[in-house]
Amino acid sequence: MDIEDLRTFVEVADAGGVTPAALRLGVSKSMVSRRLARLEAELGVQLLARSTRGASLTEAGATFRDYAARVSAEIDVARDIILPAGELSGRLRIAAPLTFGPTHFASVLADMALRYPQLQIQTSYSDRFVDLIAEGFDCAIRVGTLQDSNLIARRVGPLYGKYVASPAYIKAHGSPETPEELVTHQALMQGMETWEVMDGDKILTIRPQGRFKADNGAALVVAAAAGLGIAALPDGLTQEYLDSGALVTVMKNHPPPPAGIFVVRPPGQHPSRKVRVLTEMLIECFDSSSGQEKRNPD
Repeated sequence: MDIEDLRTFVEVADAGGVTPAALRLGVSKSMVSRRLARLEAELGVQLLARSTRGASLTEAGATFRDYAARVSAEIDVARDIILPAGELSGRLRIAAPLTFGPTHFASVLADMALRYPQLQIQTSYSDRFVDLIAEGFDCAIRVGTLQDSNLIARRVGPLYGKYVASPAYIKAHGSPETPEELVTHQALMQGMETWEVMDGDKILTIRPQGRFKADNGAALVVAAAAGLGIAALPDGLTQEYLDSGALVTVMKNHPPPPAGIFVVRPPGQHPSRKVRVLTEMLIECFDSSSGQEKRNPD
């Protein structure tokens, strides 16, 4: 029984169809269909019920899916163990933020591809929340403050930010100096999030209000420079604007608390060697004194 056939079946089962599974695997739809047909012929049972809307598991397929996933995972672990030291192969699927990914993480991923010519790296850049397990990713690079979940995270570096606004906005609306004043201003947000501010050694949580929202940090920088309100943004996005005077720092006595850059992965006893190597390369790039893995962040 071919391991690629097993892996392809698991991808189709999890993705809900041949087309999304082909995108995940980086192969043609016809190749996926051939692998599925070969596996079903080998087993002598129908694993998937196909329709114009996708593919759903039969009763036999639902039973077989978990076994196929475990076998595929064990093969991956065995392959990592027997590979010569320093070599990596197979596929690594990574979810990375669109706001920071291309400018801060893409060079590390390119370097990884150069170091390991047998490794296939597939990166999806998006600022939306990605379900690693449901969408078949090996890991994600996330920035900010992580929420509780069953994922496992490793901090690979610090992330610092500021509250910023344009001089025109400050001239029209004033500059907030306290958390109480900040909540009366127009906030530029990525969602319905809360903001955190430092008050000495304490961290206070506030609920900002605003009419302009975007799911991308770069878009919020532009909105802040246009004078629409105050934004809480990482330094990597705002430094050029601050240097030119297009933005100024507000709330200097109550900045956002330091956040972090994390590699998160689905729960499991051991991370794959590919994920470990990526994590080490990111630590080398962003923070050589990063902490250890911890459970329950997202």
